[in-house]
Amino acid sequence: MSAEPGPGVLIAVVALVVLAVAASAAGRLRTGRAVVVAALRAVGQLAAVSLVIAVVLQHLWSSLLFAVAMFAVAVATTARRVGAPRRWPWAAAAMAAGVLPVLVVIFASRAVPFTGPTVVPFAGIVTGGAMTAHSLAGRRVFAALREHRDTYEAALALGLQPRAAVDVVARHLLPEALVPGLDQTRTVGLVTLPGAFVGVLLGGGTPAQAGAAQVVVLVGLLAAQALTVVTGYRLVRTGRLVPDDLAAGVRSWRPRARSRTWYRAPRQRE
Repeated sequence: MSAEPGPGVLIAVVALVVLAVAASAAGRLRTGRAVVVAALRAVGQLAAVSLVIAVVLQHLWSSLLFAVAMFAVAVATTARRVGAPRRWPWAAAAMAAGVLPVLVVIFASRAVPFTGPTVVPFAGIVTGGAMTAHSLAGRRVFAALREHRDTYEAALALGLQPRAAVDVVARHLLPEALVPGLDQTRTVGLVTLPGAFVGVLLGGGTPAQAGAAQVVVLVGLLAAQALTVVTGYRLVRTGRLVPDDLAAGVRSWRPRARSRTWYRAPRQRE
């Protein structure tokens, strides 16, 4: 089954947005405006994509360009979300470390044919998953470094190296970024039937083909998210992927410097 464009879809979308805004207002979440803007953007972006996607999928090269464009948007989004828009090249490096190996395995193994109609959806799903994991990890890690600055400085005062001091504060938070992907994989078929499964069925594929495609997607997402989170955290530990407010007033990072800290350790009184 599918949703046919028409008054029914418009009514449903408006009603759902109203429900979301009402829930936000009742819970004082202050996200009502963000919900409306997100919904309007989704409508506009999907309308635009619907007009060009048929042309894009006709050629492999145009599909690859479209996948690169999706990746660029994902990088810009997650860099802003973690509060480090000026560090977007490092956010791109972290996401590329997760997305590229997974796509290479998927297509090199011929689990999925390397064609325009397959490159765009698989690249989009994997990129989106890596973006979500990067945003979750970055927000938790940076929030912890702000809230527990005293712990970080105390670790430095005890003689720990800056990277080890960061580990004391933030390393235990990383697995939380993988929880959504793990839960989705554990409950697939029992709680939800994800998009790849339904898409293959709607495209005329068999249930076995749909299941195989979904397994590849879910396991690929787990791998991409784990690689992205690990790489991103290593960039955080070296001071490369850090928001401006955490880097302000801190010793500049130099390749040959003996001490690579963000915050100045408190001086001991003689």
